[in-house]
Amino acid sequence: MWRPMWLIIFGEQREQISLTVAYQSFRQRFDVEHLHRFSKQRLLMTKYQTPEVKHEENWIRLVMLAYVELWAARKLATYLPRPWERYQDTPNHQTLMSPSAVQRDFQRIISEIGKPGNSPKHRGIAPGRSSGKTQTKRTPQPVVESKPKSLPTKQEAA
Repeated sequence: MWRPMWLIIFGEQREQISLTVAYQSFRQRFDVEHLHRFSKQRLLMTKYQTPEVKHEENWIRLVMLAYVELWAARKLATYLPRPWERYQDTPNHQTLMSPSAVQRDFQRIISEIGKPGNSPKHRGIAPGRSSGKTQTKRTPQPVVESKPKSLPTKQEAA
């Protein structure tokens, strides 16, 4: 059953956006949502926690670079279905490589391409911090609260 789609455009420049552009932007929303879901679940985007904003921004950039690598390697990957996946014998499975399927075959791709640098050399056991040395303590940062502690009641709002 076909149902009409209602899109609302807000903002000061809403008159300058055509219906076609609004529809195409709405369609791209799904790509962005899948990117964030995959990045959080498979590339561990939200697992790195630090009080330093710059470090967290660098981590997000690193995760996005990993996603770009998966996208670039999609034509080199071969489809490796798991035993429980239903579309094992689909004729066009090579053309529909998802980021998860490329990630599953990425070990083979890297081993075929090789790596630009030398393998790390074993240097023995590190001496560690010398006795008597102490680390400087991190300066406390204010806690950022995203939600109010309590919502105002109807009487307080009036």
